[in-house]
Parts: sequence; C-alpha cells; structure tokens
Amino acid sequence: RIGIPFGIHAHNDSGVGVANSLLAVELGAVQVQGTFNGYGERCGNANLCSVLPNLELKMGYQTVGRGKLAELMDFSRFLSEIANVHHDHRQPFIGESAFAHKGGAHVDGVMKVAHSFEHIEPELVGNERRFLVSDQSGGATIVNKLRRFLPDVEKKDPLVSQVLERVKYLEHEGYQFEAAEGSFELMARRVQGTYEDLFTLINFRTINRKTGVTAEDAEAIVKVDVGGEEYHTVASGDGPVNALDQALRKGLEQKFPSLIQVHLEDYKVRVLTSGDGTAAKVRVLIESSDGRDVWGTVGVSENVIEASWIALADSLHYKLLKDALAAAGEGQTATG
Repeated sequence: RIGIPFGIHAHNDSGVGVANSLLAVELGAVQVQGTFNGYGERCGNANLCSVLPNLELKMGYQTVGRGKLAELMDFSRFLSEIANVHHDHRQPFIGESAFAHKGGAHVDGVMKVAHSFEHIEPELVGNERRFLVSDQSGGATIVNKLRRFLPDVEKKDPLVSQVLERVKYLEHEGYQFEAAEGSFELMARRVQGTYEDLFTLINFRTINRKTGVTAEDAEAIVKVDVGGEEYHTVASGDGPVNALDQALRKGLEQKFPSLIQVHLEDYKVRVLTSGDGTAAKVRVLIESSDGRDVWGTVGVSENVIEASWIALADSLHYKLLKDALAAAGEGQTATG
C-alpha cells in the first residue's frame, strides 16, 4: 500500500482512459484528472463526462452532486460551442444518441419498462429520451414523436397511421427524419391540415462565377409568393447554397422580420445512390438556430441545389410555425 494520497492522470491512447480512472478510484485514488468531452492531445484525456456519472450514479462515490450532474449535457454542449467543434452525438451519457430508440417494438418496450433498455434515467445527466422516426417505426414511435407537439394524440388517432404512411413513402424516396425534427413536425402538421406554408417557391436560379485561381462566388435569383404577392430578389454568397439562403431571406425578412434571427449551424450532404454517378440522388441535412432553439430540416433530390432549397425552406417555415404558435399561445413545437 502507498502511504500518501495519490491520483490519476489518464490519456485515451488505447481507449481505456475512463476505465483506468474508475479503477484507480476503486484502488484508493483521491483525485482524478481529466477533461470534459475528453479534449486533449493525441487521442484525448479521460472524459470527465463519463467519469463523473459513473462514479456518482454507478459506483456510489460523491463527486459534484446530483444537482450539478443534471447540468452535464448543457455544459458539454457549451464547451463544444466554445471549442468550435461538433458535439459528439454518440458520446456516452450526454450524446444525443445515448438514449435514442428506433423500431416499433423497441420503442413500445421503452415506454413500458424504460430501465430494461436504459442504464440510467436520461434526466440525471441533463439528457432526454429520443424516439427516431424511420420506415421501421410503428405506431408507438409515431405517437411519442407527435406528442412532443400534439400532447393529446392517441395511438388510434387516424393521424398516426397517416403520418406513418407518409414517413414510409418519404423514406423510400431517400428522406430520413432522425436528425430533422423540424421537417418531421412540418410534415405531420401538413398531413393534419393545421399548417399552411406562408411562402411558396415560384422559381430560383443560381450562377457560379470564378474570378481567379481561388476566388469563387455565386449569385442566386429567387422568386417566391407570399400571400399572393410576388417577391423577386437577387443575392451573392460563398457558393450557390449560401447565395440561395441569402436571396431567400432577403425576399422574406421584410414580411417576416423574425427570420433575421435564424442562422445556419451545420450543413451536410450525403450521396444516396452512388452508382448513378453525377445523376445520384442526394440528401441535404441542415441544422438551424434562432439563438434559443436548434432544429434540423432535410431535403432530397437528384440536384444538390434543389435538395438544399427544400431543407432551407423548411428551416424558415419551421421558424414561422414556432412564432405563430407562440403568438397564439397554442402550445409549442417539438424544439420549444
């Protein structure tokens, strides 16, 4: 035995930084050095976002206390923002996928006996249970997704089967709603007949310009209909998608000033049918924020610009939906 207090400073070069830290505590260590989100040189340090809840919730040691532990996910996301890196959605305990469930029977089981699928209550670390919508989804999944913004919906409600059929059709076309809560809610409300788009596309055109070895910009021309009025705008941007985003906002912000608050957080493109070469279908996923809430929207097309338009338009439609519900005092959307 060692006659002096000792601690541990573990790195994750072989993937056991957290395990070594926990074992050290069991062997008498009184201090654990690590970093939140595991940030550090090479493969990172022992991740305190895993060390703390394991010690407190699984091993019976007092660390920061249950109250502080419930703020862990928010703190982890805050650090990701400060570091300007994407939050790891597969991170244990505080990743967005840590308590995500997919498949009808699986979701039904979670709702009946949650601890048979989940190792802790998500709220203990500030996380939440998520039900992913896909063509594997059953009525239980759809009901739980709908209840986030339609709390009174029941499994036998015709809306459930209508939304489920629509999801299956869209997923066959290449859509996925697992990270597109905004598009899912808009789709469900359109099926329900309780949301009508406040603007519709007439046409758009994008032009790329290369002015030097590296200098490249784009111009977008957008024509939209807003309540019977036609808005025709032109804007430039860093690439066609950015130009399209700028032109769309330019045409709408005069009518809907709150859209100024919306900014694009993330943009992802995935090729769905790689065997078709340049004619391949693509899926565009956009993450947007108004400074208060964050939501995802999705678009699919053989044309990446058109897929981007669909996702961009849904992003702004969702913001307008949030504003309309807040003004009417009629509940909330899935994201707040």
